[in-house]
Amino acid sequence: MSTKRYAVIGHPIGHTMSPFIHKRLFDLAQIDAEYTKMDIAPEDLAQEYERTLKQLDGYNITIPHKQSIIPLLDSLDDKAALYGSVNTVSNAGGKSKGYTTDPDGFIKAIEAAGIALDGRIMILGCGGAARAIAYELALRNKPFEFAVRRQSVGKAGLLCLDVTRKVPDAEVSFGLIDQIIGNVDLLINATPVGMYPNVDEQPIHNCAIGRCKAVFDAIYNPLETALVKRAKANGSKAVGGMSMLVWQAVAAHEIWDGSQYDKDDIDRLCLDAAEELKKF
Repeated sequence: MSTKRYAVIGHPIGHTMSPFIHKRLFDLAQIDAEYTKMDIAPEDLAQEYERTLKQLDGYNITIPHKQSIIPLLDSLDDKAALYGSVNTVSNAGGKSKGYTTDPDGFIKAIEAAGIALDGRIMILGCGGAARAIAYELALRNKPFEFAVRRQSVGKAGLLCLDVTRKVPDAEVSFGLIDQIIGNVDLLINATPVGMYPNVDEQPIHNCAIGRCKAVFDAIYNPLETALVKRAKANGSKAVGGMSMLVWQAVAAHEIWDGSQYDKDDIDRLCLDAAEELKKF
């Protein structure tokens, strides 16, 4: 049997955990495959799709191609079509199909951390990560709200309209990130605030963090952001984005080859990926 070929594409691709994580998953499933990274500039995407990407068995997609890849694909999974975003592509039978596994990674990460998806749920930010999580919450009939900076109010309003248009029963609202009041059962940081190298930054003030029962930070570098550290110091349940990154990769492998994984193996992979991250 020939070696299968996979990759992650983005621009700039820089340091990425994808090769480490996916190679481990292929090893666990005893599948002969290679996984590389490809830096593809936006203006070259269509050309590289025909010349290179169609020759792969599958690939993952990161910024800035999650939306621009869509017109090039032969079909979309229902969730990818709903979200308007693709992070995984399967090439099978000469046809390409796009999927989004980010929401699967989020749900699995929350479950693994023992965090309940109930009560008052607040998403910080309204970008790509926030969008994926928002649609998943809406589909699960979970009310939620966005908290954004003043300059993003217009974008947040449009996202709320889009969510309620596509999921008519969705309960969603938005407000300003510096005017959060009251207690929050689950705070989700979907902004880049606190990401390496700006590791001392927090998206909200300490007093607001103190009113959060649980915190999920989609950032995985650093492994524990200032937000996660502060929440833990307050006695709240808190988890960073590494678990989400690994679990969304697991979902990609389920699509590509139907592989199933033991939870203990994935827990170990999350720990090993954290150690690998320290080498960057």
